[in-house]
Amino acid sequence: MTIALPRLTRLTFHGPLSEARATAMVRRLAANRPRTVLDIGCGWAELLLRVLDAVPDATGTGVDLNGEDLARARRNAEERGLGPRVEFAEESAVGTPRGPADLVLCLGASHALSEAEPATAEALRALRRLVTDQGRVLLGEGFWQRPPTEAELSGMWPGATPGDHYDLGALLDLAVEAGFRPEWTETASPQEWEEFESGYQADLEVWLAGNPDHPLAPETRARLDRHRAQWMSYRDVLGIAYLTLVPDLR
Repeated sequence: MTIALPRLTRLTFHGPLSEARATAMVRRLAANRPRTVLDIGCGWAELLLRVLDAVPDATGTGVDLNGEDLARARRNAEERGLGPRVEFAEESAVGTPRGPADLVLCLGASHALSEAEPATAEALRALRRLVTDQGRVLLGEGFWQRPPTEAELSGMWPGATPGDHYDLGALLDLAVEAGFRPEWTETASPQEWEEFESGYQADLEVWLAGNPDHPLAPETRARLDRHRAQWMSYRDVLGIAYLTLVPDLR
């Protein structure tokens, strides 16, 4: 019998994004009155659904490879009465024929658009192809807040290198080179990071504390401890930038 462990129920968004920032983002993006919205690496598509709620005549498409997250997205859409206006596709976004859309969301998912490492430059070029000339792109992308030390890199994800991310200035330059102008630049705060990372672990931490002798406890404990150590290594080093990008019609 397969036992389903609790997963990410404490998170509203799958990233360091506060309610206040999300509300402001939706207001700004909705002001452009997008008729079509494409969400790359949508997960459970919380921001997509909020945009559709704010723009009653818009339709949306979410693309992701995680079937469990997409099932959550479909449930949430139906519960909010948005089911008829949105579809979710369990498929790769590399070379996707979907689009162009008036608004393209890509939050922490540039890797879904490219097999290059790092994916950022190629993903930005793909996003320019996927957005209409009068549209907008909201890109959530990692950046180095300062150069990581070798000790910090060794504690991050396996194989982490300084080339995995750019600094914020270089990231903005890449967006301009890909055919955009940055309408709005903002970065996740330490509080947003802490709420995300705590929420990411919380369900399993509570389960593990109450089930220390469960057969799944050893591997769960190892996974939680490993992720917490990684977070402590990239805390205050890795940032997330939220860039609202406007196509440059030059």
